[in-house]
Order: sequence, then C-alpha cells, then structure tokens
Amino acid sequence: MAGKVKVLLVGAAFSADLHMDAYARCRDVAEVVAICDKDASRISALAQRYGLAGYEAFDDFGRAIDAVDCDLVDICLPNFLHHDVALAAFAKGRHVISEKPLATTTGDGERMVAAARAAGRHLYYAEDWLFAPALNKALALVEEGAIGKPLYVRARECHSGSHSPFTQTVRYCGGGSMIHLGIHPIGFMLSLKKNRWTELVAMTSGGGAANLVHRTMEGEDWAGCMMRFEDGTTALLESNYVTSGGMEDVIDLYGTEGCLHLDLTFSSAIQCYSIPGLAYSVEKAEITTGWSKPAVDEKFNLGYVSEIRYFMECCAAGVDARVGLRGEDGLEALRVVDLIYRSAREGVAIRNDRL
Repeated sequence: MAGKVKVLLVGAAFSADLHMDAYARCRDVAEVVAICDKDASRISALAQRYGLAGYEAFDDFGRAIDAVDCDLVDICLPNFLHHDVALAAFAKGRHVISEKPLATTTGDGERMVAAARAAGRHLYYAEDWLFAPALNKALALVEEGAIGKPLYVRARECHSGSHSPFTQTVRYCGGGSMIHLGIHPIGFMLSLKKNRWTELVAMTSGGGAANLVHRTMEGEDWAGCMMRFEDGTTALLESNYVTSGGMEDVIDLYGTEGCLHLDLTFSSAIQCYSIPGLAYSVEKAEITTGWSKPAVDEKFNLGYVSEIRYFMECCAAGVDARVGLRGEDGLEALRVVDLIYRSAREGVAIRNDRL
C-alpha cells in the first residue's frame, strides 16, 4: 500500500477520542478521511478537538462503509455493535480495528474472525496494555533475567463504574466488569503466554441484587480469576466497579529472584494539592480537590498512540498483527471471559480442552 492508510472512524464518543488522539500524532502514516456517528455534534466536536479538516461525516455505518474510499474501518462503538460493523467492512474489502472486547458473544467473535479470513483482510484487536511503555519496560527487565524465572502475576483493572449506559445491560456489553475491564489483564496474560493456558477458576459478585455496589447493573461489579499456564506460571486477574479515586491499572510480577510492581495510571511524576480542584487528574477520578497525581500524558502511557501507529504500519504492509493483537486473540480472550462466568456460575475449575 502506497502512502498513508485511509481510515473510516466509526464512533465519535469516548473510545473514538482515545483513537483520534493517536491518529493526530500519527499523521505521517494515517489519514482519517471520514467519521460516522449518529450524533453529528459529537463528530464536529471530535474533529475540532484534533484539528481534523476535509473529512466526510455520516450518521449510518452501512452508508459510510459503502461510500467512503478507505483502507481500514476503526470500530469505536459499544460492544454489541462491533460484530455488525466488522462484517459490513469485510464485505467491502476493508481491514478492521476492533476495540475491546472483540464482541459480546463468542459466536459473534467467531463470525468476525471467519469473515476476515474469507475476505482476505486483517482484523486487528485493540489491546492497548500491550503498548504501555511501563509494561513493555517491565517485560524487557523480565527478559533480561532481572527477577529470575517468573512464577506468578497479579493484574487488575478497576474503577468506580462506567459512564456508558450500555455497560448496565448484558445484552449490550456481554457481561459486567470482567468483560469490560478484566479483558485487559486477560488479554495481557494470554499474549504473554501465547494463549497457552491450562486451567482457570473464578468467582464474581453475581450481578443485579447480588452485586457489591451496583445493584441495578445486570452484570457483575466484581470478578476474580485464577489462571494457570502451560509453563507453570499462575496469575490472579481481577476487575471491579467498586474502586473509588480513579482507574487502577496495576500489574505485579513475581520471580525466583525478584519482583516488579507497575502502576499504569497513578505513576505520574506530579503531585498537586488543589483547593478549587483541577480540570482533570486521572480517568474516573470522582474529585480533583486536595492531593492528586495528575496524569502527564495518559493516552500515550496507556499505549494508545503506539497501538494505532503499529496497526497503521501493519495495514500498510498488508500483514497481520503479532500475538495478542489479532482477531483470533481477541476471540480467545472472549472465550476465557465466557469460561470465567461459567466457572463462577457453576463453582467449578475449568481446564482448557483446546490445547
């Protein structure tokens, strides 16, 4: 492919802002030629925020995919719409980026992966943790032997609850905190271990009236899973909507000769005490008064900028992504989420019968 990758961005809300910030920093390899969203005001606000001009605007993804001359469709919509948009894009011969989770059901995920193969196009799975600079530095330290042989990993993503109304309903989200937040530590561990997991056992708060805090939410507001991998490594993966004070992305790695502790969201070099409060400190922080550690470049440090650049380079070269960032990896993460829910529901340990 010669020149820049031409992108149709489908969605103009929260996740689209994360991606658009990255596209604005990757203008040498990418050009957003069109944006689609039912709310025209969101499109214009997003474009103005990032200085985008000369783009087309659409309010229907089907019409946009049919009309726009693009190389790739970037899906930044609620979970339940990923499947429909991806299939329409593959039918038109476009490559696709799908935000996490890949879909709300494994059946929809399987159809997305199959459609990509049938069209001879690539389905890229947007797991931003795999591009977080701190996490990649930690993995480089592990690779050089700094903590000896890795034995145990503990990883979690937690905050006080999603702003999106779609996360309240299983039909639209696919579950609760595990599919919406825990998908990140799941995706990270599956990528790290090349999808070679052997066993898992899980518990969740149960959803609805059984939840710890969010009793009107259909899905669970807390979930935990223990996983074992083929090389003997074990991991504890957690997600919840009961954590106040801002989003926690925390990873701990323990080895035979040391350990590593990572904080992707509260590791700012800035400490601030404010009586009136800051305009912004960190994602999902309820208040910004008093002491806080305002993020320096949150979107970069969470991996979005490097993620988008990587996908643009893959698309331009016509190649698939590495393990952890392919459609099939997003599908495996979705399968694991389903098995976590089954383990919690039935109170059983589950072995991987796919090895």
